[in-house]
Amino acid sequence: MSSKVPLRVVVAGLGNMGRSHALAYHTNPGFQIAALVNRSDVPLPEELSGYAIQRSFDDALRDEKPDVACVATYSDSHADYAVKAFEAGCHVFVEKPLATTVADAQRVVDAAKANGKKLVIGYILRHHPSWVRLIAEARKLGGPYVFRMNLNQQSSGHTWETHKQLMRTTSPIVDCGVHYLDVMLQITDARPVEVRGMGVRLTDEIAPTMYNYGHLEVLFDDGSVGWYEAGWGPMISETAFFVKDVMSPKGCVSIVMKEGVKSDDIDTHTKTSTIRLHSAATGPDGKFAKEDQLLSMEGEPGHQELCDLEQAFLLKAIRENIDLTRHMDDAVKSLAVCLAADESVRGGKAVHL
Repeated sequence: MSSKVPLRVVVAGLGNMGRSHALAYHTNPGFQIAALVNRSDVPLPEELSGYAIQRSFDDALRDEKPDVACVATYSDSHADYAVKAFEAGCHVFVEKPLATTVADAQRVVDAAKANGKKLVIGYILRHHPSWVRLIAEARKLGGPYVFRMNLNQQSSGHTWETHKQLMRTTSPIVDCGVHYLDVMLQITDARPVEVRGMGVRLTDEIAPTMYNYGHLEVLFDDGSVGWYEAGWGPMISETAFFVKDVMSPKGCVSIVMKEGVKSDDIDTHTKTSTIRLHSAATGPDGKFAKEDQLLSMEGEPGHQELCDLEQAFLLKAIRENIDLTRHMDDAVKSLAVCLAADESVRGGKAVHL
């Protein structure tokens, strides 16, 4: 196909992420929206108001014969939708998590390879210049590492309803945790070997088998350790919703968030404000040899701009036939760690990988 011919896209799922991805396709001349798919009518941004909403993903694949399928539905349908799209001849962008089981995630990767198509998973932080810098600075330090990360979200109203819907199938430490396990895996080349998890159900508004606060700990084979916590709901504290800190024997690199930001503002989930670099080196007097360095991240992209960058990467991967093997393998690996944490929460025992 000529690089000048737009790729026709079907977008399935019109929640927050689906609408953002649809806007990215709408504004990128390399794409043309063939169909928007959602089970019910939802309000659309003015830019998307000219597109009709179809009900059936299967019908859209059959009737539109798109080049690309964007899967932004709830997590439990990701694997089936993605495999259907590959078998229909599409390249696929799928929101994280890739699937709800490791077997299903691997099934999606296998389908991409079997059909010779590209699979890009929605790890938005991979396209964020500030997070790319954080990962590069952490890798310079060398391991073993201590990873300290969280993203608690105090939610109410529509956002809490969305969180409750997500928790019908996926816990917060799985849904959000795959992002930050992916960051850990990009920093260390070590293999995760053991996962421990704990969780608490803080509301009667979700199933007795689900929990809306979770915490995981992961051990790597080079001695690195990491933790991640995530909680959703109106009872969640705003005090410490944003901790992003990587330590090593040589020092640490941290994200410093501005005062007064709110955890339910989607832009704050990726904004870094400032990166602090600290060196552990000391002089003859035993005091630190140099002051911490503060890297201003002013002008960094917002949420929609990051979605635009994700879809630009998808277009580049297709046009230039980029090898996405590591991208896909990391997605399966990060999901495996988070699902092991979920298993540990439910079983009360550490899980060996």
